[in-house]
Amino acid sequence: MHYWNREAECVDRGELRALQSYRLVKSVHHVYENVPAYKKKFDEIGLRPDHIKGIEDLHKIPFTNKTDFRDNYPFGMFACPMDQVVRVHASSGTTGKSTVVGYTRNDISTWAEMMARTLGAGGTTKGDVVQNAYGYGLFTGGLGAHYGAERIGASVVPISGGNTKRQIQIMQDFGSTVLCCTPSYAQFIGETARELGVDTSKLPIRAAFLGAEPWTESMRREIESSLNIDALDIYGLSEIMGPGVSYECLEKKGLHVNEDLFIAEIIDPETGEVLPPGEKGELVFTSLTKEALPLMRYRTRDITYMDETPCACGRTFKRMHRIMGRTDDMLIIRGVNVFPSQIETVLIETEGTEPHYMIVVDREGSMDSLEVWVEVSPNMVSDEVRALEGLERKISAELHSVLGINCKVKLVEPKTIARSEGKAKRIVDRRDLYQ
Repeated sequence: MHYWNREAECVDRGELRALQSYRLVKSVHHVYENVPAYKKKFDEIGLRPDHIKGIEDLHKIPFTNKTDFRDNYPFGMFACPMDQVVRVHASSGTTGKSTVVGYTRNDISTWAEMMARTLGAGGTTKGDVVQNAYGYGLFTGGLGAHYGAERIGASVVPISGGNTKRQIQIMQDFGSTVLCCTPSYAQFIGETARELGVDTSKLPIRAAFLGAEPWTESMRREIESSLNIDALDIYGLSEIMGPGVSYECLEKKGLHVNEDLFIAEIIDPETGEVLPPGEKGELVFTSLTKEALPLMRYRTRDITYMDETPCACGRTFKRMHRIMGRTDDMLIIRGVNVFPSQIETVLIETEGTEPHYMIVVDREGSMDSLEVWVEVSPNMVSDEVRALEGLERKISAELHSVLGINCKVKLVEPKTIARSEGKAKRIVDRRDLYQ
């Protein structure tokens, strides 16, 4: 079996619970004393830090939501001054305001440790060449995987995403043995290699660590077959740390949660009640060691369930099933968070359109595509084709600026998008992601 840190990953469950309790108590004091938003939450319900004696008291702590980030934008959720924050990342927010996350030097080290465990679980060693095709920048994927590979001592090729022919050339020339990217991009690399006549069975690559978007078992089979590799699922989100919060081992039977660093719960999304192992619900995380951005019972909106049965790999961390859906209307397109509210804001501010629209998500080959259908105003219908094409281009450019990804815009005649008497159905997702 491959381990990066056997002592942590195979810890006795009793010892782990004691460690979680100790770290939880410390973290509760940290947020109460250093984050005004948490002090207010606690005070409103009469909860004092000394009421939390251990993990058995976790349920007493109020939930944290995405709205807390919006209400305290940009740095109000940070628990330490900016002179201790060595890195800031951000992801898309519901209102156009980013969800801003920060890291101290120790946080960066912890994140590298998490990703070293993740990569190690798939057999990565210091003798490997890791081709990192996650995006670098405010997105946490690129630098998260990068630091994890460096922690192991592997050689990192920080190629980032895109330029697929060059990716394949680099694989051949540099002898890349490990690939890090989104599952849809791995699929696209496989397709492009076939089109170029590259025999992927002759490439040295043997494993891929794929995350940042939902994918299926059938996609895994296709990627493994087209690239002749093991394709492993990884999970993370910026608010909790980034990639590496949980990871698959080579058994491929769920993602081990780094439980010495995070407590994972499954709750009923309607009532907030904690559900037993095996029951499907919303995933909630509490951080145990984070300094810059400690979070208490953060609601991820991701739907999954927990498996606490022993894994054949020997790791004692419990496993979460791959993400099966969401409780909100956020879409993940090519690794980017997209909220319908962001699209709506652009359309409302655009002259010549009506507030009736449809978002159509599909998969073209192996890549996600995003198309927005929007009704034009009655006075625009008679306009010449050139004016309508100009409006399409204008909306498309504005959406690209807001979302950070390309999307196609299709103008339709007034009253052609179905109306609803209840909650409007704005999204058609044809990807069949949760089979």
